[in-house]
Amino acid sequence: MAITETQIQPPKLPPADAQLQAGAKIPVLRIEPLRGRASLKLWELWEYRELLYFLLWRDIKVRYKQTVIGAAWAVLQPLMTMIVFTVIFSNFAKMPSDGLPYPIFAYTALLPWNLFANALNRCSGSMVSEAHLITKVYFPRLVVPISAVLGGLVDFAIALVILLGLMLYYGIFPTWAIVTLPGFLLLAIMTALGVGLWLSALNVQYRDVRYVVPFITQFWLFVTPIAYPSSLLHEPWRTLYGLNPMVGVVEGFRWAILGTKTAPGPIIAVSSLAALVVLGSGALYFRRREKTFADVV
Repeated sequence: MAITETQIQPPKLPPADAQLQAGAKIPVLRIEPLRGRASLKLWELWEYRELLYFLLWRDIKVRYKQTVIGAAWAVLQPLMTMIVFTVIFSNFAKMPSDGLPYPIFAYTALLPWNLFANALNRCSGSMVSEAHLITKVYFPRLVVPISAVLGGLVDFAIALVILLGLMLYYGIFPTWAIVTLPGFLLLAIMTALGVGLWLSALNVQYRDVRYVVPFITQFWLFVTPIAYPSSLLHEPWRTLYGLNPMVGVVEGFRWAILGTKTAPGPIIAVSSLAALVVLGSGALYFRRREKTFADVV
């Protein structure tokens, strides 16, 4: 039987092959190991913003799922600590409180401190807890610790409601300085993320880091002016005290919310610089170690 010309049909190419034959360019994602100095590649965080959102939302739901009192845990922690500090440091030790009622003096400082401490605890173990994701798909690893830190903002907002109630009870009303509060909140997040990046990268290689984190948090609590005011120190030691970034955060919160007479002053500049150094060095170290996470974790 003779084969006519109409019986011979060219093979149907898949869409990708047809595009290649037509000279069309197909977007390609090339994953290469870092060489030389690590680049932060911050633009990737924007490209994977949806992943950041879903990780953040998942952490919040898991935290309050199947709990007896739910979000009240965010209030009980600073509230109980405030009571203990009031009994020990105010009633027994007669610690000054910059002319403010000691309970609200301590509780205001505990708000950013709990945000920092809880974020540091979650962030330090975030890379190990997300090992099932890291070893299977590619995404900027910075998304994981960032979502761990930002998840604490929900607890912070809930505990802030109690602070407003205490302010009404003691007849304290915020001044114009309240507009600076977001800046001090950002400083607390920067500090937690910077230290958390160091610890999370180290925890991938050395799993005993998780035992060190509670000790660091406990030590850091007592070198931060939470139970006592920084006004106990005189210059220049008070300014040098700001090398602890949480000093600027705590003193800034008290000044912004309660209107304390002792404005933070140079402490804010020193604490902000220290937080930037910790965050920048932590991000660079994290990115440099990132290429080994999937193999080690």
